[in-house]
Amino acid sequence: METDVSAKTSRRSGGRAARQSLRAAPLAENIRPVRAGLSGGQYRPLSEANVKRIHEAALEALEVIGLADAPPSGIEAMTTAGAMLGDDGRLRFSRALVEDMLAIAARGITLCGRDPKFDLLLSGTRVHFGTAGAAVHVVDVNGREYRESTSKDLYEAAQLAQALDNIHFFQRPMVCRDIADNYEMDVNTLYACCAGTTKHVGTSFSDPAHVAGCFELLHMIAGGEEAWRARPFASNSNCFVVPPMKFATESCQTMEACIHGGMPVLLLSAGQAGATTPAPLAAAIVQAVAECLAGVVYVNAVKPGHPAIFGTWPFVSDLRTGAMSGGSGEQALLTAGCAQMHQFYGLPGGAAAGMADAKLPDMQSGWEQAISNVMAGLAGLNMVYESVGMHASLLGFCPESLVLGNDMIGQVLRCVRGIDVTEDSVSIETMRQVCMEGPGHYLGHPQTLSLMQSEYVYPEVADRCSPKEWAEVGKPDLVEAATARKNRILASAGGPLIDAANDAAIRDRFAIHV
Repeated sequence: METDVSAKTSRRSGGRAARQSLRAAPLAENIRPVRAGLSGGQYRPLSEANVKRIHEAALEALEVIGLADAPPSGIEAMTTAGAMLGDDGRLRFSRALVEDMLAIAARGITLCGRDPKFDLLLSGTRVHFGTAGAAVHVVDVNGREYRESTSKDLYEAAQLAQALDNIHFFQRPMVCRDIADNYEMDVNTLYACCAGTTKHVGTSFSDPAHVAGCFELLHMIAGGEEAWRARPFASNSNCFVVPPMKFATESCQTMEACIHGGMPVLLLSAGQAGATTPAPLAAAIVQAVAECLAGVVYVNAVKPGHPAIFGTWPFVSDLRTGAMSGGSGEQALLTAGCAQMHQFYGLPGGAAAGMADAKLPDMQSGWEQAISNVMAGLAGLNMVYESVGMHASLLGFCPESLVLGNDMIGQVLRCVRGIDVTEDSVSIETMRQVCMEGPGHYLGHPQTLSLMQSEYVYPEVADRCSPKEWAEVGKPDLVEAATARKNRILASAGGPLIDAANDAAIRDRFAIHV
């Protein structure tokens, strides 16, 4: 009996050792179980008829209501293209004009990383998850407090994103509150992002006058303007409208400057249902679509075919208080519905998901972040912004939540990938071998070992051990584990991801605070 037990133990441990060895071995990108650009589209909250109704209502809104407050340069470009300027100062857009501009709008665009392995192809229902936001606080999980965010916090967040495989792009998630001068803040925001990651970066500018200096910084990082224009690794997140149905004059001027400078733009319509967009979810989508269609006209009137992301970002209000409710089921539905509208137009699209109303990375934040991210991914949203790290309805950024979010997005992407049904995967030959010739289990079978890494996703931080094992290792806390991984990543990150000579030249030219 002792011999039999020893033999069984040996076989089990050998199988475990083999499985651990397989998990440790690096996989080629194309056979990893999850990766950037997996195709969603399985979930469609809107019927085909409802998509067309929303489209028709958006066209009607553009013809009847139009948009106010475009800058003179925008008015000139859009009226030259065929928009009509009314006596009330509002620009109105005919169906024919919108259709003409949709016909020449850029499709299948690539957002470049400084490292080409991080390039993102935005087409069809290919899904990418990343950060975004303008949080003014950082969440201190140890003190359970909120403090003002700094340029160092932003730089460290970029370093974390660089190391986290399931974070595919890094758009500025917080404001550098330690820098009083707005121009220096814009420069340092861009520098901190680019110094921390070689993934695609998204940024914004607080004043049109700041764009030129920031482009000088980008050219220095790229190695010259020609190199920048060949592979623009940063995009402009541009709130070009102030809902309802008004252009944001200065943001439009910024957008024009970015277009001329060769920078992709995110056409961001961020109304709030029940406040700055209508309360019905369908009507909130109608207004966001109408505003972004006006943006498509604007961009292509300035420069036909310029890369632009259709950024319908309708948010949700808690109608009891008027406060934003980013973690709600309604938010998840809005985001998924917007993904369908992007696909209807065949345009690269982005929207917000993963925002938590919870103040800390707790159970509430877990369900709030997971529900909207899963729905966004399954809906096939090209760019899922604000998917990780954001708390208190975008007022707070938490680095531990970014680390935990990497695990979450891994599971979300596995849902997006779905179930592979092939001749091999449904063959009963393995079942026959195990049941009729083998040990009665599949743990050591070659098929199991061959699929461990390509079929299954394993979390880096989340705990899957038994209660007994959990007690034996000191009952680790999830947030503490995230803090430990955060600290390990930052300790091994090294310096800025800009060569030393170039970095020194940048510091001579600009007041860099990091």
